[in-house]
Amino acid sequence: MAAKTMKGKFTLSEIKKHVLTAISYLLPLIVASGLLIAIGNLTGGSEMESLADLTVPSMMTSIGVMGMGLIPAFIAGYIAYSVADRPGLAPGFLMGMVASFLNTGFLGGLIGGLVAGYIALAIEVYVGPHVPKWAQALMPMMIVPTVATLLAGLIMYFVLGGPLTWFTEALTNFIVNLDQSQKLAYGFILGFIQHLDYGGAISKVPNLICDGMMADGIYGPEAVKVLGSMVPPFGVTIALLISKAIKRPIFKYSEEENIKVAFPMGVCMITEGVIPIAMNDLVRTVFCTAMGDAVCGAIAFSMGVESMVPSGGVFVIPAMTNPLWAVIALLVGSCVTGLLLVLLKKPLKPEEIDDLGHEEAEEQEVDLSGFSLS
Repeated sequence: MAAKTMKGKFTLSEIKKHVLTAISYLLPLIVASGLLIAIGNLTGGSEMESLADLTVPSMMTSIGVMGMGLIPAFIAGYIAYSVADRPGLAPGFLMGMVASFLNTGFLGGLIGGLVAGYIALAIEVYVGPHVPKWAQALMPMMIVPTVATLLAGLIMYFVLGGPLTWFTEALTNFIVNLDQSQKLAYGFILGFIQHLDYGGAISKVPNLICDGMMADGIYGPEAVKVLGSMVPPFGVTIALLISKAIKRPIFKYSEEENIKVAFPMGVCMITEGVIPIAMNDLVRTVFCTAMGDAVCGAIAFSMGVESMVPSGGVFVIPAMTNPLWAVIALLVGSCVTGLLLVLLKKPLKPEEIDDLGHEEAEEQEVDLSGFSLS
């Protein structure tokens, strides 16, 4: 067994790395399950009670619901795997099942995975080197998973279970019982912070919150995330079109080329294409895109738009609850971003626009007087 250490394992960056690793494993499950639920519901399916209810749409819905039920186990299992490697996998999955039993959902799975993973790692580090040689082979297969599961289970049931259950229920009740004005404010704030750095470290925090609430059956914030990720690229594209129409240039040629790439990326829910454009005028661009996201979020959340699919861009809008309002929220938010960019960005002088060297090629006179055929 390779020597391991606990040094530097409890830093915020390390914990974030483990969580993001688990999410990378989790996303395909959420996407597949969400799409199956959406397609099944759109075609008249529902969750089956028995094989007597079997139809193809009901089969898709039921499989999707089963997949969503695996979210706590997946997030816990792969967090523990990231922390302690293979010996942490079984304890992590089992703590995810404990989280499901406690109805603590995504948050319970996340904390359970960390608890199981770090206990498994501690056993490997502090106990592993001192066991007899004949027991070394049993450590990763039997001793570490069993002892880590026992200790983590005691902590989850007797220490963390009550507080986690209370917090999850309180958060769910808070979101569900928001009135219309509160939904507007909540959607506005969530949209504003959603993509401040266009998919970077800041954006991952509210995105993780949205994914967690979706795992607990609250789908409105996920719709804000999906729609909001498309607002910045759509907004800068609208700004370019408006600036061309009113002959008020605000983008250099290089930025126009980047926008041509950012728009199709935005269709697929990839926000990072806006980064090269934003870097040339960071404060104004971030403010304009954040305001567009905020307006989009306020409209979508207050009008009951929900998404059971965490990614897919415009292609998953038909599967959303209230898809017409989803389109309206996306278009209005994008137009807000576009108009603000046109109003706030300084118009460029003619010599500032061309930063790619698009000069007319000058014809050169060719002197043929010295040319002769021998």
